[in-house]
Amino acid sequence: VQLQASGGGLVQAGGSLRLSCAASGGTFSTYWMGWFRQAPGNEREFVAVIRWTVGNTYYADSVKGQFTISRDNAKNTVYLQMNSLKPEDTAVYYCASASRAVLPKKGYEYDYWGQGTLVTVSS
Repeated sequence: VQLQASGGGLVQAGGSLRLSCAASGGTFSTYWMGWFRQAPGNEREFVAVIRWTVGNTYYADSVKGQFTISRDNAKNTVYLQMNSLKPEDTAVYYCASASRAVLPKKGYEYDYWGQGTLVTVSS
């Protein structure tokens, strides 16, 4: 599975961005698609995940009500809509896919990773 993340950029605090993650090659084995982020000097953290087939979603407490994960199965693409962005949302955002049935919230539970897209929120 190859994952291509895009949509990052520079935005002012309070603004919005939508990240995309296009998947190709062997997506039939994908159960979950998730987003993680890693800010400078911090460890990678879970952001959100979506069940590829039925669309169940789960979020980190820090982004609930602020971010929305969705998917377009026809396009093999997962999105992360980020609203009301804050400087502390600045990070490299990664998408990842998991082929196990159990809900994955840890990085090691994912099998494939995209290259990351940088989101910078200015104050």
